[in-house]
Amino acid sequence: MKVKLLDRKINEIEADFEVILVVDKNLNHEFIKDTDKFALFNYKGEGNLLLAESGRLYIGVKALEYDRVRTALASAYNALKGYAIKNFKIAFYKCGCDRRSTMAMVEGVLLGGYEFNKYKSDKKSSSLNEILISTQEYSGEQIDLQKANFGIEQGAITASAANFARDGVNEIPEIYTPEKMASEAEILASNYDDVSVKIYDEDFLREQNMNAFLAVNRSSAHPPRLIHLIYKPQRCLKRVVFVGKGLTYDSGGLSLKPADYMLTMKSDKSGALAAMGIIKGAAELELPFEIHAVIGATENMIGGDSYKPDDVLLSRSGVSIEVRNTDAEGRLVLADCLSYAQDLEPDLLIDMATLTGACVVGLGEYTSGIMGNSEELKRKFKDLSGSSGELFSILEFNDYLRELIKSSIADVSNCASSRYGGAITAGLFLDKFIKDEYKGKWLHLDIAGPAYLEKAWGYYAAGATGAGVRASLYFLQALAKELKDA
Repeated sequence: MKVKLLDRKINEIEADFEVILVVDKNLNHEFIKDTDKFALFNYKGEGNLLLAESGRLYIGVKALEYDRVRTALASAYNALKGYAIKNFKIAFYKCGCDRRSTMAMVEGVLLGGYEFNKYKSDKKSSSLNEILISTQEYSGEQIDLQKANFGIEQGAITASAANFARDGVNEIPEIYTPEKMASEAEILASNYDDVSVKIYDEDFLREQNMNAFLAVNRSSAHPPRLIHLIYKPQRCLKRVVFVGKGLTYDSGGLSLKPADYMLTMKSDKSGALAAMGIIKGAAELELPFEIHAVIGATENMIGGDSYKPDDVLLSRSGVSIEVRNTDAEGRLVLADCLSYAQDLEPDLLIDMATLTGACVVGLGEYTSGIMGNSEELKRKFKDLSGSSGELFSILEFNDYLRELIKSSIADVSNCASSRYGGAITAGLFLDKFIKDEYKGKWLHLDIAGPAYLEKAWGYYAAGATGAGVRASLYFLQALAKELKDA
C-alpha cells in the first residue's frame, strides 16, 4: 500500500474514488459535492454514505482528533477495497500538528487494511493499493509539507511495526514455538545494521538460576528460549529495556484452564511480539536510544513433570516463590527476565504482558493498565503516548493489596489470597523483583485487554492488535524531543 502527499488541490488530482470526511453538520463547504443526496445520510458524527455512481464516499467524523481520523481512514479503505479501483484521494485533515496528522491518516489505512489470511484457501485480494492525500487542508490552513511528508514516512513505519507484531501473535501455536520466536528474532536482527540478537537455551537458564522460568517450561515438548535483541544507534540519549512475556501457548498447567478460556491463548505471546515490534520500529525511525528487548519464550503445558501448586521456586534474584496457581505463570517468567534485564543497567525499564484477566474485567477489553512506583513516570508514559490512540489507565499500588501476596512458606506467593485487585497484585508481585535503584525507572503494562479480540473494533480486524507497539514508539519519539529540547 502506497500513501502519497500531493501538493495540489483535491479537484486537480485524478483518482478512481474520492473520500470526504464530514466533520460537522454544516454541509456548505467546498468538499461536499452531493448535498442533494444527504437525505440518505443520517449524520450523527458517524456513518458512511457511499455514492458509487459519483465515485465518492462520505464518512462521518465526530471531531478532528488523531484516533477518529485513523478510524475514518480504516473505514474508507474497508468500504472501498472490494471495488475494482486502484486508488482514492482525500484532502488533508489537520488534527493538531501536521506530522502527526499525516501519521494518523497513514496508520488508519495500514492498520485497517491488515489481514491475517494465511490459512484461508480463498484469499481475497484488493486492487486498491494507493492513497493520494491532497495538500488542500479541510480548515483552509497552510500545512508544512516537509513535516507532513515526514509524518507519512513515520506513520508507515509505526503501522508496519504493529502489523509485524500482529502477524506473530496471530500465528498458531503449532507453528509459533519458542524456537520459532527465536528464529524470527534472528531474521529481524539480520535486516538492520544496528540491531543484534543473542539467543539463550535452557542450559543458560539453568546456569543463571532462572528456576521460575524453567518451571513453567517443564512439561512442554518445546525447549524455552531467552531472546535478547539490541538496537544500538551511534547516538544514544538513554538506555531503554523492554521485557516481553512470550508464552507461545498457555494451557494453565495443572491449574488447567476451562476449555473456552484456552481458545485465543496463542495471544499470550503478545508482550514478546510487542517488544520485537518496538525494536523494528525504533531501527527504522532511527530513534536516539539504545533499546533492548528481553523476551522469555516458553509454553505452559501439562504432564507428569509439571510444576505444581505448593511448589517453592528459587528465582534468579534469590527471591523464593510459593506456587499457588500454575496459571499465574507469566509473572514467573517475567520475574527471572526482569532480573536479567536489570543487569543491563537501564535508564528506563518497561515490561509488557497479557498478564491478568482481572485487568480486562477492571478496564474493559480496549484499555491497558499502567503500574509502577513512580507517579511521574506513569503519567508521562500515558501523556506522551496519548496521540497513538492506544488507551491506558493508571492503576495504583497500595500496601493493603501487597499483604495479599505474602506467603507463610516463601518470600512471596505467585497468586493473591483474594480474587479482588488481581491486576494490581500481579504488578506488586513483579515489583518484588525490581531492585531499589530501578523502582522509580520501571513500568508494568498489562495489555491483556486490547492485545487480542475476537471481534473487529476501530481500525483493527478481529485478532491481534499489536498492543503496546505504537504507544511505546510514540512515547519514545516524544521523549527524544523532550530530552533534545531540555
